[in-house]
Amino acid sequence: MAALPATMRAWVVARPGPIESQPLDWVELPVPHPAADELLVRVTACGVCRTDLHVSEGDLPAHKVRVVPGHEVVGEVVDAGDAVSDFSPGDRVGIAWLRRTCGVCRFCRSDRENLCPASEYTGWDADGGYAEYATVPAAYAYRLPEGDDVSLAPLLCAGIIGYRALLRAELPRSGRLGLYGFGGSAHLCAQVALAEGARVHVMTRDEASQALALELGAASAQGFSDPPPEPLDSAILFAPVGDIVPHALRALDRGGTCAIAGIHLTDIPALVYEDELFYEKQLRSVTSNTRADGRAFLERVAEYGVTATVHPYPLSRGAQALHDLKDGRFDGAAVLVPDG
Repeated sequence: MAALPATMRAWVVARPGPIESQPLDWVELPVPHPAADELLVRVTACGVCRTDLHVSEGDLPAHKVRVVPGHEVVGEVVDAGDAVSDFSPGDRVGIAWLRRTCGVCRFCRSDRENLCPASEYTGWDADGGYAEYATVPAAYAYRLPEGDDVSLAPLLCAGIIGYRALLRAELPRSGRLGLYGFGGSAHLCAQVALAEGARVHVMTRDEASQALALELGAASAQGFSDPPPEPLDSAILFAPVGDIVPHALRALDRGGTCAIAGIHLTDIPALVYEDELFYEKQLRSVTSNTRADGRAFLERVAEYGVTATVHPYPLSRGAQALHDLKDGRFDGAAVLVPDG
């Protein structure tokens, strides 16, 4: 294998603030060295997630100064620490949002590592994939199903988190599912739900996203405030807009569950108990995922043929991709790829 370069190009969050204020800088950094338990990965694709936007704009307070965002990373192992034995140079791996947990707290010991108080996250606590190289603890790297790197990248957060949200929404077999917002995560979640026999109704203001939802097999597509054509057993809120929560709760049938998939949400307005919570409706949050969630979702990708609708951007246009995400200029997901 060819010798590694000493430096790489990357985006860093220099001045958290509105994406219009250009909070990211395009810089040259040293190629990182993997720790004893880590892999060094040459990035071949990195999905652009709304969480990256929240980190860049300061909605999520900085955990690392001048962090490199990006946590939907596909790449090739080019080096490994001395303690790594289960990966070799040349292996293709995925790097996701959950980067490390303590392994000993009561949450880690009860298969709830997503709730670990010491958990760390790619592109927030440690540098991520808006760069030519990235590191990952080997125990948190994913082996990937067949597919091209660009299409696989969004699966590593948008897909996994959407799957976790689907579990939290407690959708019954052949149930009626409402999806509020239809971006990178929702369009992957919809494919899993449809493959498992659900009737899916999509609420989104974007006409291109409505068209994509119907193309994928949704039973209906309409605006956020429009009620779906039938009561819902479950709903998932992907749009980070608290004002939508009452609409989703009113759309639920008795005993229904609404899961909020995002890491950030604007304030929820006052709820009317009788209209929006009575009859044992549930409102639940989603916090990251476990590695078991990730592996289970990737197995379903292979089984169901889940595919991401992607829009590639050169790495050097990473800031523009985030700007376009905020403005809703594409359906599906944007993915950064190496320049040239």
